[in-house]
Amino acid sequence: MNMPSWQRAVVKVGSALIAPDNTGTSSKYLLAIARFIIECRERGQEVVLVSSGSAAAGRTHIAYDGHPIPVPIKKAMAAVGQPDMMANWSRFFDFPCAQILITHGDLRDRARYVSVRNTMHTLLEHDVLPVVNENDALATDEMKVGDNDNLAAMIATLVDADALFICSDIDGLFDADPRVKPDAKKMPIVEEITEDIFALAGGTTNKIATGGMRTKIEAAEKATSHGIDTYIVNGSKGETFELLLQGQNPGTLFKRQQDPMSNKKHWLRHTLVSQGEVVVDSETADAVVAGDALTTTGIVDVQGDFNRGDAVVIRNGENTEAVAKGICQYSSHELLHIKGQEVSSIAEQYGYSPITEVIESNDLTILEDE
Repeated sequence: MNMPSWQRAVVKVGSALIAPDNTGTSSKYLLAIARFIIECRERGQEVVLVSSGSAAAGRTHIAYDGHPIPVPIKKAMAAVGQPDMMANWSRFFDFPCAQILITHGDLRDRARYVSVRNTMHTLLEHDVLPVVNENDALATDEMKVGDNDNLAAMIATLVDADALFICSDIDGLFDADPRVKPDAKKMPIVEEITEDIFALAGGTTNKIATGGMRTKIEAAEKATSHGIDTYIVNGSKGETFELLLQGQNPGTLFKRQQDPMSNKKHWLRHTLVSQGEVVVDSETADAVVAGDALTTTGIVDVQGDFNRGDAVVIRNGENTEAVAKGICQYSSHELLHIKGQEVSSIAEQYGYSPITEVIESNDLTILEDE
């Protein structure tokens, strides 16, 4: 099957390819991937590399045989392994590479998100290969993306990519677990990501890896909703990249949506993590879905502990449906005092003129299928 054309792509490479024997970095599988990147660049196509493997690379310096690996040990492995991982990639290329280490905090803060976006675009304009990884050595639980599949999808959105290639040690998505059913068939195309597709996902058996098929499908869902064709391919097979260069699909293609979200709406929905909930009456829920801003009048309850500028989910109190997500201009403590009141009565009661809109319409994204 011929692939859709692309001009800018994100290539994600997992730990199983970086350190296949869990004994540090290896060139066993990376040479074919590097040749693919070089060939794409020579064709005038732009590439961003999202590379796992810092913790796996660090195992040669910090030995630990137990499982699961304690968080401080894994962070130390990532810290010492990151330079090895970068050096391992750099030796394949005769052009400059840039190291970009990111936490979820960099992506969910709009100013920092835009800053990262500008840096990435500038690197691409100057023919530098950005090599991105999560900053595992420093990220806290609250600031982690958690896996590089989803990080790659966020980066693909951030750089306005046309395609996302998730390179792993599997051939693609199958209609059953091939480890259990040898006659399972690979699905070459997924037109739409549904619950049935997620039901096909299994876990990961790699002690260092943080993903699995489910995170790859989650990544595909994020990317395709932004108009990005997403592929799961077997990066351990050299012929994979020969087929890709010939415009053929050697794995599973998740087709992009024809009506993609804007960059900001995508950021609101897929990158921001909700810190609480604002429960509203059904009339207000309908108005928000229709495109109106959220005001205090229709709020019936506030759940969670959040600050001004945090993301919150708007939930219909009548049927408990999550209808939207947005950036709140009030803290949960403030909203508990002014919920359900008219703006005029708030000003009279508290002696100040409040912010009219709790969540502005351009800071909202609708969760139609949540």
